[in-house]
Amino acid sequence: MLAVAVLAAGKGTRMKSTLPKVLQPLGGKSLVERVLNATDPLQADRRIAIVGYCSDLVREALASYPHLEFAEQAEQLGTGHAIQQLLEPLAGFEGELVVLTGDSPLMRAETIQALIDSHRQHQASATVLTAILPNPTGYGRVFCDRTMQIERIIEHRDCNPEQILNQRVSTGVYCFDWSQLALALPKLTTNNAQKEYYLTEVFDYLTSVYASDLEDPDESLGINDRLQLAHAYAVLQKRARDKWMRAGVTMLLPETITIDDEVELAPNVTIEPHSHLRGNTKVSAGTTIGPSSLIENSIIGENCSVQFSVIEDSQIADNCRIGPFARIRGESVVGEKCRIGNFVELKNAKVGDRTNAAHLSYLGDATIGQQVNIGAGTITANYDGFKKHPTIIGDRSKTGSNSVLVAPIQIGENVNIAAGSIIVEDVADNSLAIARSQQVTKPDYYDPEGRKKN
Repeated sequence: MLAVAVLAAGKGTRMKSTLPKVLQPLGGKSLVERVLNATDPLQADRRIAIVGYCSDLVREALASYPHLEFAEQAEQLGTGHAIQQLLEPLAGFEGELVVLTGDSPLMRAETIQALIDSHRQHQASATVLTAILPNPTGYGRVFCDRTMQIERIIEHRDCNPEQILNQRVSTGVYCFDWSQLALALPKLTTNNAQKEYYLTEVFDYLTSVYASDLEDPDESLGINDRLQLAHAYAVLQKRARDKWMRAGVTMLLPETITIDDEVELAPNVTIEPHSHLRGNTKVSAGTTIGPSSLIENSIIGENCSVQFSVIEDSQIADNCRIGPFARIRGESVVGEKCRIGNFVELKNAKVGDRTNAAHLSYLGDATIGQQVNIGAGTITANYDGFKKHPTIIGDRSKTGSNSVLVAPIQIGENVNIAAGSIIVEDVADNSLAIARSQQVTKPDYYDPEGRKKN
């Protein structure tokens, strides 16, 4: 059997935040969520989060995780003290216990599984996940024999000139034989400068302790401050970009592009510089995103172009041109072969196939038919100060420049709204609607010098 414990009790004072450290956001998820997600493929029999500081917030944030248990560390007296809180909930458990830190969001499931496999292969009492760091300054060094059995761990400040050349360090991730660990935990002492119970002291009471090196040192990164948080985000983004470029996505200046974990990209998508794809976004083949576009929780069809635009919680069908400088939001749906152009905003709008809104328009709470042409400056006045109201425009209709449609209103099919009109009543099919004051021209009103005549 397999149990996983995640240490999530610390405050994280160096983050200088009211949030517990493990709830700090990183690419749309908290640190501890990323750690828990890495354990999903392990199919552990038990998963326990050890909480302490602001435990109510952590429990609430993780409430949706199925079968996740919690253990309370009321006082934060060290890592050993945290694992001692498992003695009661894991009483009678037989198998391995994997210990992870809730502030190590770069750890991969494959790495944890390799640690477990190594532990089982050696039939070890404990296995320490170790890393070979290019610059291990400040880290305790792990010394092993040829079989990777750990002989000793020496703190950096205690290393002699020869020992300090060793680059192998502990990551703080472990796999234990629980039955042996349970016997060792009550023996922990606070005979150290911090007066805390260190988990590493259990190695003094276990019969065989091995090391298992991870391949990517970045996975060992723990987050203690905002600088490390930024570095972790850069690592996650490089992973995402590399993954998608290998899958056939073209990225121009990829270091300027960010992509969330849930994003799905088809081959032959192109992402231009300074574009950002977030949340549950899907982009289909042949589409170009960017430059400088934000797509969030949206679906973009095939062979589309989205330039300098923002699309949120919406759907765009195939062969559409969006932008530059368009904003589409509020569960809008745009049909095939549409043009949503310069400085056009859609909010909760449904747009039929082959409809164009080329520039300078606001279409809110609107249902627009097929082959409609929205003239520049068209506004659906959907808010009366208290409630939002719908506008409906039928197929093949046209609105002239600077038209205002005061909702609730229904415009029929094959309607032409004259430029500059303010339409407040429904318009029947096949009509021309004009609603503007009569032009008045007063000739000879000024003298040749531009002065008003008496």
